[in-house]
Amino acid sequence: MGGVTGRDEHVPPGFLRLAGHPLRWRLLHELARSDRQVRELTGRLGQPQSLVSYHLGQLRAGGLVSARRSSADGRDAYYRIELARCGELLAETGRALHPGLVTALPLQFPLPPESAPGPARVRGRVRVRVLFLCTGNSARSQLAEALLAELGGDAVEVASAGSRPKELHPDAVLVMREHGIDISGRRAKHLDEFTGRRFDYVITLCDRVREVCPEFPGPPQAVHWSIADPSGDPDGYDAFRRVADELRTRIGFLLAQLGT
Repeated sequence: MGGVTGRDEHVPPGFLRLAGHPLRWRLLHELARSDRQVRELTGRLGQPQSLVSYHLGQLRAGGLVSARRSSADGRDAYYRIELARCGELLAETGRALHPGLVTALPLQFPLPPESAPGPARVRGRVRVRVLFLCTGNSARSQLAEALLAELGGDAVEVASAGSRPKELHPDAVLVMREHGIDISGRRAKHLDEFTGRRFDYVITLCDRVREVCPEFPGPPQAVHWSIADPSGDPDGYDAFRRVADELRTRIGFLLAQLGT
């Protein structure tokens, strides 16, 4: 799956062999929208769990999909697509067919923060309204709100809240300073403050809050990003850095989607 050097030119690259299977392509398509549990994928695809699990295993082995144990129910897991890795493999696939296809690709993966699509990509459209939710609104959702507001500019209207809000974590403030963003004056908010408001996207970042997320008018697109709480991680501040980096990558892809 890695590269194409030394590969038999008559054998399709590994990405094509993996993603080209109809069921695996449907799985990738579903996971590109939201992190999912196996039972959700089974219901959406109308296929038996054993078959879905088998093909998820194939995608995991190829590095296109990863899994994280649910913080709401440790017996379950959330699967997510590795979009940056898919982009790398797509580039390798293009190179295997013709070197000119690599420079012809419209997007580079992962999307660099400084070139993340901003207002110019959605100029003339109504601002996209996004709400990020986690349990405490003290770390993950605050980081996501700050990053999307910075990268999306005037193209987005973004807010965050929690089901059980608590004081803003000091490490969340520090890690955002590394990204050039000051959130020191922000407060944690309860999701009830946003009941009745319309959003285009409601993105849950916590497995627990996903279970209690209320319905919003519209309805908005419900998206789940299963991200571990850095405040409970033994790695301390390094965990906040990892979460901020993951959110920046995911938000870059979200903005690319909004720009299309």
